[in-house]
Amino acid sequence: MTALLVGLGGAVGATLRFLVGHRLDRDVPVGTFVVNVVGSFLLGLFTAMSLDEQLVALLGTGFCGGLTTYSAFAVQTHALGRRGALYAALTVLVALGACAVGFWVGQA
Repeated sequence: MTALLVGLGGAVGATLRFLVGHRLDRDVPVGTFVVNVVGSFLLGLFTAMSLDEQLVALLGTGFCGGLTTYSAFAVQTHALGRRGALYAALTVLVALGACAVGFWVGQA
């Protein structure tokens, strides 16, 4: 059952990631930035909420795992050339901050 929940959440997250990326990614991969930041916020939120194992599988591992993307982030960062370092640093810092804010909101 857990694997099914991960797959279901991942299918929704990956589809949403594709749609956002397709809509927003141009010269600068704004869509990838957005999904990584939003996914980090949600994962922080879900972690703070102490969800049961099945909801963690569906929402945390599945949805957030499917929504966020390291592979596209790495490829797009490389493609940006010299600007990639700034993009990577900004993405990591903002995503970590979003995760912390999500955790704080979930604790409230």
